[in-house]
Amino acid sequence: MTKRPGQTGFKVLARRWIVERSLSWLMNARRNVIDYERLPQHSEAHLTWAAITLMTRRLTRKTSTPAWNRRSASAKAA
Repeated sequence: MTKRPGQTGFKVLARRWIVERSLSWLMNARRNVIDYERLPQHSEAHLTWAAITLMTRRLTRKTSTPAWNRRSASAKAA
């Protein structure tokens, strides 16, 4: 990507980290890392399955709040 006109130094792009994080989650599926498939439709199907697997695991996990969002016991007591 190129810098915006008049920009000096480093500037974080809005919401770019969301896209990069989502792509890294999808790349956790081994078959998506290397392009094994001959047809783009097959690769798309594997990405869809990876997304479905990710969503179902999140929907069916025991805890309702993600680990990064949980408060520690000391923070709740205060």
